[in-house]
Amino acid sequence: MFRFADPPGLLGLALVPLLALAFWAGARARRRALERFAEAALVARLTASVSHRGRRAKAAALLGAVALAAIALARPQFGTRVETVRARGQDVMVALDLSESMLAEDVAPSRLERARLSVLRLMRQLDGDRIGLVAFAADAFVQSPLTIDYGAAAMFLGAMEPDLMPIQGTNLGEALRVSLDALEEAREARVLVVVTDGEDHEGEIDLQLERAREMGVRIHTVGLGSADGVPIPQFDEQGRRQGFLRDDEGNVVTTRLDEATLQRVAEATGGRYVAAGPGGSAFDDLVDEVARADGEELDAEQVTRFEEQFQIFLAPALLLLILELLIADRRTRSMEWTGRFNT
Repeated sequence: MFRFADPPGLLGLALVPLLALAFWAGARARRRALERFAEAALVARLTASVSHRGRRAKAAALLGAVALAAIALARPQFGTRVETVRARGQDVMVALDLSESMLAEDVAPSRLERARLSVLRLMRQLDGDRIGLVAFAADAFVQSPLTIDYGAAAMFLGAMEPDLMPIQGTNLGEALRVSLDALEEAREARVLVVVTDGEDHEGEIDLQLERAREMGVRIHTVGLGSADGVPIPQFDEQGRRQGFLRDDEGNVVTTRLDEATLQRVAEATGGRYVAAGPGGSAFDDLVDEVARADGEELDAEQVTRFEEQFQIFLAPALLLLILELLIADRRTRSMEWTGRFNT
């Protein structure tokens, strides 16, 4: 079976008659210019060294090269082989903390922005794996269901701000529950990545950890921030800083990373805990590990592959271009010495 994998490339064949017309028009214009310049006998003597056959050969070689290159560009294919393609994949759910403490800037440019950048990096590395997003603070909800549309997931990720959460706080138990619900009917290979500063103000995570073990879901946890208390910046509607968050008594509220809880969550399900502190690369290392995971074999199918044969046309096109350069459009003339004063 013969076919062109990229038929629009054949449009390049339209250049062949256009070039041929240009060559003909150029030759005609030169001939008329010479006729106006001098008489036919003088023109014949002046142009005696011109090889019209050489010029026609050069034009033919160039036209042939363009035609063959256009055919090669259309990717001709003939000859087939049958391959068995096995698809593998996993489901990755990312639970992202949107509490106001994630606005702290002990991790540049902020805890939340650093988290979004790493999750976006994860999306760019996935190939056939589904990814979903859960937003949580004191409550939790699915921001983006499991999908292989990474562009749509990235758009939802960009909209994840603390303003989405009607009630502030941090409830890891609720984040785990909503994430596991979303993974309930997912593939067998399931991973949950919880990104937070670890300040669990609500508790109640043990039941969800037991459920994760029963489902076979590995939970990786990422702790953003430092163990030292840092203030939480406040911004107006235009994004301008308006000082720091204060409590009812006017004291500046500080936030610190709670590693103990996050370590316990990861260890309970065979996952990893990483601390994404200032200047660290542990978060990116975890992203690479999750993206490289094989997942489960989803299905296998027989696929017919066509053999690319563009080189059969491209090689002679290159040879014709070389030949066009080598063909001379001037005759070689031999001079014979007949004496100094002979005419």
